[in-house]
Amino acid sequence: MGGIASRSELRMSFLRYALVTVPAVMLLGSLSGWLSNSGYSNSWFLALQKPGYMPPGWVFGVAWTILYILLGLSLAMVLHAKGAPKRSRALALFAVQLALNFAWSPVFFAWHRADIALSIIAAMLVGTFALILVVWRIRVVAGLLLYPYLGWLMFAALLNYEIVNLNPNAATLEPGPRPINIQLNAADLGNLT
Repeated sequence: MGGIASRSELRMSFLRYALVTVPAVMLLGSLSGWLSNSGYSNSWFLALQKPGYMPPGWVFGVAWTILYILLGLSLAMVLHAKGAPKRSRALALFAVQLALNFAWSPVFFAWHRADIALSIIAAMLVGTFALILVVWRIRVVAGLLLYPYLGWLMFAALLNYEIVNLNPNAATLEPGPRPINIQLNAADLGNLT
């Protein structure tokens, strides 16, 4: 049975791809962060000097959730574009890009190598730019979905660069004991004696 697929069949085909790619990208990204103890709960990260414009921790969670959804949707559009020229090149660039993305957290948070992590972000920026150029020719919307990711990578590269500059000894930095803040009022002090 041959024939041209209807719009609803094409839409369902894309949705099947998206139902796999979006959760897969989100799961792998989350797993990378969780396994490397990324974020403000990491005692080494807390001990680092950070630039004044460093966002609070929740911003990273929200941003990466949105970005992983956009990456998954863009990937689904490329997968759905069977027969498109340069589709295999776009898929290879996606694979390299995601591998670099998922490698950044362990290098930065687990291995404490902010300098190498900065090199990874630089490679991610170049890779994302190349990916956008290739994907744009396959599906314009798929290329547009990558622009927020490129913008966030630029910001992340700036943060990573500043952390490297502010912490030249980051790789050997040992986090100190976490202070315990207990506030007592005068009545409590009287009860202690």
